[in-house]
Amino acid sequence: MSSTQLVFADRESHRAWLAAQAALPAGFRVGTSRFEFTPFEAPKPARMTITIIALDRPTPDFAAVFTRNAFPGAPVLVGRSRLKEPALGALVINNKISNVCAPDGVADAERVCAEAARLLSLSASQVLPSSTGVIGWSLPVASMVAALPDAVGALAGGSVMPAADGIVTTDLYPKVRRAAVGAGSIVGIAKGAGMIEPNMATMLVYLLTDLAVPRAELRRMLAEAVEPTFNSISIDSDTSTSDTVALVSSGRVPCPDTAAFSRALLGVCRDLAEDVVRNGEGVHHVVRVSVSGAAGFAEARALGKAVVNAPLFKCAVAGNDPNVGRLVQAIGKHVGAHSPGTGLSGVRLTLGGIEIFADGAFRLNPEKEAALVAHMRGAELYASAPPRDGVFSPPVDFPRHERCVEIGVELGGGGAAAVVLGADLTHEYVSENADYRS
Repeated sequence: MSSTQLVFADRESHRAWLAAQAALPAGFRVGTSRFEFTPFEAPKPARMTITIIALDRPTPDFAAVFTRNAFPGAPVLVGRSRLKEPALGALVINNKISNVCAPDGVADAERVCAEAARLLSLSASQVLPSSTGVIGWSLPVASMVAALPDAVGALAGGSVMPAADGIVTTDLYPKVRRAAVGAGSIVGIAKGAGMIEPNMATMLVYLLTDLAVPRAELRRMLAEAVEPTFNSISIDSDTSTSDTVALVSSGRVPCPDTAAFSRALLGVCRDLAEDVVRNGEGVHHVVRVSVSGAAGFAEARALGKAVVNAPLFKCAVAGNDPNVGRLVQAIGKHVGAHSPGTGLSGVRLTLGGIEIFADGAFRLNPEKEAALVAHMRGAELYASAPPRDGVFSPPVDFPRHERCVEIGVELGGGGAAAVVLGADLTHEYVSENADYRS
């Protein structure tokens, strides 16, 4: 989370803040093109955006981590092979269709890469593909190839905003974060709204830097950064077939301090991870669970995820109802199933900093109940608007604030800790995913 919580009065102020974060590091250009097509599997009009992130010259210094879903998308399969290549020159990203388990999916991804490479005077193996959207549909390769010249022609330095806008699907708004290190910077963009519990979304993240950090160091740092950030969030507990986090260095600026770079990378990843949750489909509340006193990080994180993924507790949060019995149930269920030897007699729970459970018993009263409701209402991003024609639609398309429903779980049995971010479960989430393809 940012050291200072951001508050936005309207969409315009949020867009202005994004633009101020969006200056591209030296050595990068971005461009997009949009076109209409008709999916073969569902013959009705659709729109796709192709986004290109290109380097001024290919770089050997790049890293990526991908989904652990056992049915990975074709771009993930191609991306894993690209990690063996000596250099990377561009990334080509499309929304609307994720190219997962589609007939000839790998060949289609490679065809798009080859055409982009031709236009950029690169080899096909120097282009990394990414796709996000509907699972099971085939890419409209001919239409994509026809649209690539416009995306290449639009390539420009200056701002990453065209790419941040271009990669979204059901996101309400784009996500951009940056950090400065010496004379250089790290700028990151993310796409992700539903099917989010990364396990390295549907989640795509691109981290660009002009700081010269060697390939091996980049890969080590990225692997370390994703665990407490992207791998510690969950909107709906579903791990996408397309999750990708890529980190690319143009090497244009000397890196004065690799430790400072690593800290800055962690900060950008942490902020983007929270942005992904806050912009989740139908999310009204972000829930932050801080677990301490665990035997290990993995145990602490697993318990935090058990809380943020508990359906009944998620529904209670959506209604600003501090039904803390559902919180205790979720903790007890997880411990009983996964670590039954864990002693819970010393567990202490807080909600909004207010003690609600200690020494094996609830610590509640009417005053606390009112304070808990106030805490939840204060963390609400927006209230549900009445549905129109049976469809719920969010009344805002910007994040009003960065407040969370804060939950503390003190186990007291060890020295490890973890922070997990999750979200509530709302009418809008169900409506969005009931009608996603139709």
